[in-house]
Amino acid sequence: MNQGQQIIFFFSALGVFNGLIISIYLLFFKKSKSAASYFLGLLILAIATRITKAIFSYFYPELPRIYLQLGLSACFLIGPSLYYFTKAALNQNHTTPVNWKRTYWFWIVIIGLIGFVFPYKTNPNAWNNYIVHIIYTQWAAYVFLSGWLLRAILIKFFQPAEKLSSNEKSILSIFIGNLIIFIAYLVVFFGFLRGFYIGGALFFTLILYLNIPLFMNRRKEITIFSDNVDLTRYANKKINTEQALILTDKLQKIISTQELYKNPDLKLNDLAKKINISGHQLSQLLNDNLNKSFAMYINEYRINEACNMIANDNALKLEAIGYEVGFNSKSTFYTAFRKLKNTTPTLYKESVSLNL
Repeated sequence: MNQGQQIIFFFSALGVFNGLIISIYLLFFKKSKSAASYFLGLLILAIATRITKAIFSYFYPELPRIYLQLGLSACFLIGPSLYYFTKAALNQNHTTPVNWKRTYWFWIVIIGLIGFVFPYKTNPNAWNNYIVHIIYTQWAAYVFLSGWLLRAILIKFFQPAEKLSSNEKSILSIFIGNLIIFIAYLVVFFGFLRGFYIGGALFFTLILYLNIPLFMNRRKEITIFSDNVDLTRYANKKINTEQALILTDKLQKIISTQELYKNPDLKLNDLAKKINISGHQLSQLLNDNLNKSFAMYINEYRINEACNMIANDNALKLEAIGYEVGFNSKSTFYTAFRKLKNTTPTLYKESVSLNL
């Protein structure tokens, strides 16, 4: 290798080495693992494996061809890793849903079977002319799906009046970095700029170093990689706007998807455990940031659900609806309804009937 090639090799290999270190940390040594950090580790590992294949192919083409099969197989996991990382980061998943694991293992089994039945060593034409097309098509599909998940953030990014949160910046930065790497390899795949083959490796190194601060938990912030967030040290401080938005979003999703408001015995501490904060911190979030008491916050969900039931099922008695949505007595249901809707359930039902 000449001096220029040595420099390119050094920076490419440096990115791979650091990528492997970061992926191992995220997958095995990170104390607080969330679904986002788990899939980010898999994503970096898959890209690092693909980059290793590019380096060997570019600088050491005489080496055994098994590394080509491994590198191309890793491409089959980049798309799913990016998609599930994006989804987990946006949804703030603590654990990985079973269907995500099944889908991920499905792709591993598929590419494993293809490699076993058609090894690259004896079937280079099949890999270069057919299998690689399947791999890049699947990769492109997942990049598109990831971008679709981020459409609201992307729209927000291009609006000067809107400001992205640090978590949104993190997710968007990782997506754009992967998009650049994908485009770099896609350009070469379609026969353009063949001399630019090693460009994906160099982009990976650059993007990796730009994003390293995002891969680690920042102590004073709730990040997309956090799992069990300890906010007790903020007990005497008002939760800042960004943290409040993250916690409020998690709270809304948990309450809505699990219909926790229908439990008449729901306690503040029980709800706080669902989002991994203390009861004091949840009370602080509701009172200081949302200007609501715990009872008012839960009753809003109950009354909104009651209104939907009144509008859609006239056969049910009002008292039964009150119990169904979580109130433990008729009087508390009527009192809460009047307070939030400025009318009684009976009058509301009559107004709905008149509008039908």
